[in-house]
Amino acid sequence: MPNFAGKTDMTAFPRLHPDFFRRDAVTVARELLGRTIVRRFESGEEKRFVIVETEAYLGEDDLACHASKGRTPRTEVMYHEGGKIYVYLIYGMYWMLNFVTGGDGHPQAVLIRGVDKVIGSGRVGRLLQLDKSFYGEDLCASNRLWVEDTPVITTFATAPRVGVDYAKEWKDMEWRFIAND
Repeated sequence: MPNFAGKTDMTAFPRLHPDFFRRDAVTVARELLGRTIVRRFESGEEKRFVIVETEAYLGEDDLACHASKGRTPRTEVMYHEGGKIYVYLIYGMYWMLNFVTGGDGHPQAVLIRGVDKVIGSGRVGRLLQLDKSFYGEDLCASNRLWVEDTPVITTFATAPRVGVDYAKEWKDMEWRFIAND
């Protein structure tokens, strides 16, 4: 598995095209494995992190998806066309990074659960130094965070999503994708 952890001396790959994100969350979650998140910090330093774990959330019918409660100020960005950043705070301390997917009016998102050797969506948010200001940012135009079109990882495991036991039959959907070492 490629490891670009924190490297700054790499030749940049092109950004993922907006159409990449305008597909269903399950497909995007699978195909994000191996892609590289680039974070440009306020200092100007750029770091790259390979995505190794994701989870898909597929719209209003998916009881584990925030959009299952309908359109709210929190979920508004999920109703936009894919390619936006959806961040939210949990436990008052962890910013969770999601990429909005699908078409306009069809709320879906992919949670980034792991990059390189950092596993856990709260840890990813801390590593990337996320905050509320990222909410709604366009991945294809952002100067702070984007995803490069690095080679996809095709060998992975699937598992049920984490922390959604309240979601009835939706809790058992194997929409968590984990890159094999």
